[in-house]
Amino acid sequence: MRIVLQRIRWARLKSRGKETVQAGPGLLALVGFASGDEQLPATRAWKVMQEKILNLRIFPDEQKLMNLSLTDTKGELLLVPQFTLYADCKKGRRPGFSDSAAPDVAEKLFELFSRQVRESWIRAQTGYFGAEMDVEFCNWGPVTILLDSIDYG
Repeated sequence: MRIVLQRIRWARLKSRGKETVQAGPGLLALVGFASGDEQLPATRAWKVMQEKILNLRIFPDEQKLMNLSLTDTKGELLLVPQFTLYADCKKGRRPGFSDSAAPDVAEKLFELFSRQVRESWIRAQTGYFGAEMDVEFCNWGPVTILLDSIDYG
């Protein structure tokens, strides 16, 4: 699993025929799953990834130092499924996605991951799996952090 975590002032997600989702200030998390991640929910890395989203100290304190977390600031979180985080661009000009989890597997993993995060943090919302979405946001900082479950295995 990979997560691109962005500190945001605001974010808005639109998808045709679906309700607009908004969040902020807080975090935008683009979440992607790899082939082979089916076993991830039973691992330490799964829980660590959830804890990192909620507890990374990447928000400024009164001295403008990054000492506060999403939970400290009572910020909002927008989780967005993003299969392209596993794009393979080594050959040619068209990315390959064979390293991404199959859509049915990725959807189950995303739903489970986002449900568990929402159980821990009520101020979390999610994007729409498999839908074309317009995601607008204001990156605050900018602060963008890449998390990879392989680092916590």
